[in-house]
Amino acid sequence: MLILRSAALFVLAALLEIGGAWLVWQGLREHRGWMWMAGGVLALGAYGFVATFQPDAHFGRVLAAYGGIFVAGSILWGVVADGYRPDRWDITGALVCLAGMAVIMWAPRNG
Repeated sequence: MLILRSAALFVLAALLEIGGAWLVWQGLREHRGWMWMAGGVLALGAYGFVATFQPDAHFGRVLAAYGGIFVAGSILWGVVADGYRPDRWDITGALVCLAGMAVIMWAPRNG
């Protein structure tokens, strides 16, 4: 159950961080305006709180593991939101990052 909770929190963090950055990008680079950027800033701020709900108490471990989710989530976001077509190396790299995330976060540990 802890793994499911942790995974759900990682997905929520990715939606907030990647979505927030995308909104800022849209507002500034695509000239959609300050409302888009403001929404992005709010989402990025909310992202900052999500990691605190992870069951693991080690900030460095949680953020290091989240990096794998961020990489894979960014590629997926690009596919869905921007029509990006990842090549086999993008996909391979994302899978390597996800494997690393699983090892960092959920490997059996003593204590």
